[in-house]
Amino acid sequence: MQIRALALFLVAGVVASSHAFAETTRPRPNPLLVVASAPGPAPDLAPGGMDQAMGPPTLAAIDPSAARRAAAPPQDPNRGAVTNLPLPRYVSLKSGEGNARRGPGLTHRIDWVFTRSGMPLRITAEHEHWRRIEDAEGMGGWVHFALLSGVRTALVDTARAEFHTHPDATSPILFAAEAGVVGKILDCGAGWCRLTVEGEKGWVPIADLWGVDPDETIN
Repeated sequence: MQIRALALFLVAGVVASSHAFAETTRPRPNPLLVVASAPGPAPDLAPGGMDQAMGPPTLAAIDPSAARRAAAPPQDPNRGAVTNLPLPRYVSLKSGEGNARRGPGLTHRIDWVFTRSGMPLRITAEHEHWRRIEDAEGMGGWVHFALLSGVRTALVDTARAEFHTHPDATSPILFAAEAGVVGKILDCGAGWCRLTVEGEKGWVPIADLWGVDPDETIN
């Protein structure tokens, strides 16, 4: 009788141990997985990121300035990129010396030095504070815009130019100027310009000048 009771006790103990072991080894939820799969708002996407539901990132999300440039109309080659003024156009040298550089910046080497105040120059390009200019012989480079003036001048581009009292070749001749003489433009129109040269004023054919277009009107 005691042997049977002991056997029952041992069997009961084994069963209880098996239940306890099974309880302790039962898989338990991973708290990290539970948090990751818990319902809630979707995380925000990083700027320029991709969401399959929304499609690939747009140009504006990647580079807003690039989107603005893409939307902007193309630059008119006949207008300055900085001032939107006509290109080419004429100006004059403001000071008695101006360095023309190989590129638009002080780090570029000086290729040419203009030393004549009031000399007419032609602007052919713009970049920030720099203007690419050339003289009557095509020499030039990039100069800082502060060295240039909007005052219009013209250079005698013929061996001898005659200045008249009126814009008429039959009118009296007041004086004559040789090639290279520079005067300030007062008026231009109908193929003639009125200049002041060293205190003298007179009309001269535009064809004898450099620094003004043949069909240009200046008042």
